[in-house]
Amino acid sequence: MAQNYYQFKSQNRGRFVVWSLFAVLLLVVPLVFTSSLSHTILSQMGIAIIVCLSYNMLLGQGGMLSFGHAVYSGMGAFIAIHVLNLVSQGRLPLPVSLIPLAGGMAGLGVALLLGWVTTKKSATTFAMITLGVGELVWAMSLMFPDFFGGEGGVSGNRVTGPKPLGITFGPQIQLYYLIAIYTFISTALMFAFTRTPLGRMLNAVRDNPERVEFVGYDTQKVRFLSFVIAAFFAGISGGLAALNFEIVTSEVVSGYRSGAYLLFTFLGGATFFFGPIIGAVLMVLAFVLLSEFTKAWLLYLGLVFLFMVMFAPGGFASLIMINVRVASYGKLKPLWLNYLALLVTAVIAFVGAAAMIEMLYHLQLDAALGSQLHFMGVRLNAAGAGSWGAAASVMLVGLGFFELARRRFTGKWGDIQESIEKEIKRREAL
Repeated sequence: MAQNYYQFKSQNRGRFVVWSLFAVLLLVVPLVFTSSLSHTILSQMGIAIIVCLSYNMLLGQGGMLSFGHAVYSGMGAFIAIHVLNLVSQGRLPLPVSLIPLAGGMAGLGVALLLGWVTTKKSATTFAMITLGVGELVWAMSLMFPDFFGGEGGVSGNRVTGPKPLGITFGPQIQLYYLIAIYTFISTALMFAFTRTPLGRMLNAVRDNPERVEFVGYDTQKVRFLSFVIAAFFAGISGGLAALNFEIVTSEVVSGYRSGAYLLFTFLGGATFFFGPIIGAVLMVLAFVLLSEFTKAWLLYLGLVFLFMVMFAPGGFASLIMINVRVASYGKLKPLWLNYLALLVTAVIAFVGAAAMIEMLYHLQLDAALGSQLHFMGVRLNAAGAGSWGAAASVMLVGLGFFELARRRFTGKWGDIQESIEKEIKRREAL
């Protein structure tokens, strides 16, 4: 008998749990890390999550390699800081909490202006156009000081305008929660976009644009609409950054900033939605914390990027998901000792290599301070052959044992993958 009523699908409980945990994490983490520095770092992580997710709408979901995404987050930041100054002057009755939306509209407006030309082409041509647009806007930022503020940038004061419930956004904790709200809502909306017909069609344009055109869709229009939506969220992140730092300089539209978005989105994992979130956290940790520990932080970052491209092109998210797959078949436990061996030997090799890098940087940049330096609690003599020999020996020993551990891991990993494939076929046969 035919049913004459609608049936609703049961809710995805797993997804509900994940989003609930994400909300709780945003709510609780500043209560665990209570220092002002921690709140500042957490605020920057929230901003970075939005902009990296918006970049991944282009790279991961649409296959559009952009070298100019900072244009849209940067223009959002400049418009937001100007709007903030208008609010401070009493010329615009707008709550400070809504200023990031002005940044989002600025990013959207600039994308409407530049996006149609940018998305006319795809692949390498698209990348080169975005690079040219990015360099053009960065050059303009130095040519029009009235808007961009010249080398000193444009500053503002976020403690202004109406203060509902006594919230002034002066304390960093108050601004963090504003950023957390925008981060959660923006993340949810960008995830929802991946489930819309436009988001699905964007995936199809990435994978097979010829077939999409064959069935009657305009691939440029799909890319353009997605480009504009991504720019809107990038503008929101720029507006939040303007409130966080209370100053915006030409650096926010530079190719250096666009390159950082590309690098860390890739490191996090562009093929998974949560990958850019990992990349955003790593970006802030690298820029804020790693740069404080060593002058060679960019070299370390480049080496990490190199090894990820060679051995894990799917980013950290792919490494997580492939181990989740192994764990779902109950095969992860036999690998723990192999993982531990890989970790220990890799750390030994890294310590030796890092000691040589630090001595080299010390000789090049701090030679006037003498040849002595401290590295991980050990005094090294950058001008002595003994320190160089010891560091090289540690690195070579670590590399040797790492290679042995890697071969054992590779053999066991291959056996596990083969058993998983047999299990899959057995279940399909049933």
